[in-house]
Amino acid sequence: MQDFETLKRNIESTKDLESVVRTMKTLAAVSIRQYEQAVDSLEDYSDTVYCGLEMVLSKTQSRSKLPDGPAADTIGMILFGSDQGMCGQFNEQLETYASEYFAETDLSKRDQAWMVAGTRMLGKALDAKHDVDFDFSLPGSATGIAPLISEMLAKIDQWRHQRRLSQIYIFYNQRVSASTYKPHVVQLLPVNPTKFHRKQQRLSTSRSLPLYTMNRTNLLSRLIQQYLFVSLFRACAESLAGENASRIASMQAAERNIKERLTNLQAEFNQRRQTAITEELLDVVTGFEALKDAE
Repeated sequence: MQDFETLKRNIESTKDLESVVRTMKTLAAVSIRQYEQAVDSLEDYSDTVYCGLEMVLSKTQSRSKLPDGPAADTIGMILFGSDQGMCGQFNEQLETYASEYFAETDLSKRDQAWMVAGTRMLGKALDAKHDVDFDFSLPGSATGIAPLISEMLAKIDQWRHQRRLSQIYIFYNQRVSASTYKPHVVQLLPVNPTKFHRKQQRLSTSRSLPLYTMNRTNLLSRLIQQYLFVSLFRACAESLAGENASRIASMQAAERNIKERLTNLQAEFNQRRQTAITEELLDVVTGFEALKDAE
């Protein structure tokens, strides 16, 4: 059993830890908001890119495919994980989801090449014996997302040529509520023109037909580059929001454990204090009785 002073120190340190956990939960909630704002700020630009692609692709029946002739049967896997800890099973669940995503399809026999964002996700991927070609560190704020995506796009262009990728998929955890998330997947390449049909109604409401003057191939190439940027940016921002949602859930669990610990420590402290008071009273009574008998 702990002594009286040790109990007091443990109670104080547990209260300090509770304060830290509460602060981390608040910071995670603030971070979620900034990443949500980053996604919201991208919507108008994303709509413009989608409308541009619909305009160009609506005039051709061909699909946008990866160049370089016949592609190998290799699938590119891009995973957005976390750099920081204290976010529960955030990385483990996504790695498992990505590993098992093609298990019951014809794509399960194809080779996989992995690109990972997040040092902790990198560790999980290497532990699972995945072939990781490129890895990146995640930004600490929304302002760092765009430079990261620009760097990733340059590596993706190199990656698909070197590994001759037939398809590229993005895997990330998407926030569902303040403290929950779920794994999500998006096919990045090849781009399917039917993906942009939902914009047809917006185009048809105009009094004039959309026109462009530059070379169609060049325009399509630039629009696809912007589509890739938008897709990766959204995945990264939503993943970071999901990471902080997971961190909030972890902090809530830690807060419950700390409160339970404090309750137990306080009960033991009160019991020890009551015992000490009782012993002192008994000593006083015993001394009084001894003096009374002596008289």
